[in-house]
Amino acid sequence: MQIIKTKIKDLVLVKTSIYKDKRGFFKEVEKKRVLKKKFIFDCFSYSKKNTLRGMHLQTRKSQAKIISVVQGKILDVVVDLRKNSKTYGKYFSIEISQNSNFSLFIPEKFAHGFLCLTKECAVYYKCTNYRDKNSETTIKWNDKKLNINWPVKKPILSKKDKNGINFEDFK
Repeated sequence: MQIIKTKIKDLVLVKTSIYKDKRGFFKEVEKKRVLKKKFIFDCFSYSKKNTLRGMHLQTRKSQAKIISVVQGKILDVVVDLRKNSKTYGKYFSIEISQNSNFSLFIPEKFAHGFLCLTKECAVYYKCTNYRDKNSETTIKWNDKKLNINWPVKKPILSKKDKNGINFEDFK
């Protein structure tokens, strides 16, 4: 495993080897000694094309996450919400597919979202904290101040994602 830095401090790609043969492939997601994080909560989501999930974060019970795509391809987007960070309010995006030889590690205090780019996609998350509904915040996916370059104008959204708050209202 290899850590590849991004333009945002602490946000990294975890490059792994993919072992392929006639049966398919095997890929490691993370090793405790590489990220030095304790992942205690695993999640799995399935989405149809043009489904956008995000921009989500937990404010009081922050979670670091490692994201891997099991099926299909997504555009994964994160926004740095660490108040003292030089990249506060900046976003990073990357396409991740089932064939990618990396996973995305997202530190605590980042908003996270993704768009399903293929007919269907399945995403696997490992988190450092449990889901806490009372700590959840959703920032509008199309917030003008963040100016995220999404490749769709009218994605499929949940009610929660349609009713996200403006970035400027995030405290």
